[in-house]
Amino acid sequence: MNQVIIVTGASGHLGLAVVRQLLKSGHTVVGTVSLKKHSQPSFKHARYEEYPLDVTDPEATAAFVEQIEKQYQRIDGAALLVGGFAMGNLTETSLQDVQKMFKLNFESAFIMSQAVYPLMQRQGGGHIVLVGARPALEPAAGATAVAYAFSKSLVFRLAEYINQTGKAAHIKASVIVPGILDTPPNREAMPKADFSDWVTTEEVAAYIDFLFSDESKALKEAVFKIYGNV
Repeated sequence: MNQVIIVTGASGHLGLAVVRQLLKSGHTVVGTVSLKKHSQPSFKHARYEEYPLDVTDPEATAAFVEQIEKQYQRIDGAALLVGGFAMGNLTETSLQDVQKMFKLNFESAFIMSQAVYPLMQRQGGGHIVLVGARPALEPAAGATAVAYAFSKSLVFRLAEYINQTGKAAHIKASVIVPGILDTPPNREAMPKADFSDWVTTEEVAAYIDFLFSDESKALKEAVFKIYGNV
């Protein structure tokens, strides 16, 4: 079934993989990219459009969703991939660090979820896929990335509230929790690691694609831990 799906962070390593996978499955994809990085579309495809957008700006995000609704009359899904990472333990982490991670990881997801939710209510359903993080689930993993873990923990709560309030309208949220992604920046940062233990962006994209498929309809409140061998 051809769905209209928003992908935020579409020009990132994971974003590009997700866009390509969704297009391969026959969906129409609307990608958002950073205002700072936007110069030309990441790639061209008949069922792909790309928009520069600050997804932490509520007014701009609401206007974007309104524009997409007018163009396609519906938004079936949203994969909210914008985020950031920062190291730092409890004593090293400043309030500014927390606020930066909060904005990138939580506000970006909350604002877009809030914008698409009323449309999904009106059309009788929709699926929002969020990106969690292992450090938000495991204190040992989050002890050296406190601000990141704090912000990602709220993403899980957001999914819970969407699932609780969206039941009657057939709106649901799922969370994917990737391990270390096999990307050029991660390889550069950890050159001595065994890259075969990591998770590829294509693997994560395939799980996201599955969550938007008819086969996943029976799943509720899904959390996919895609850790690889790490």
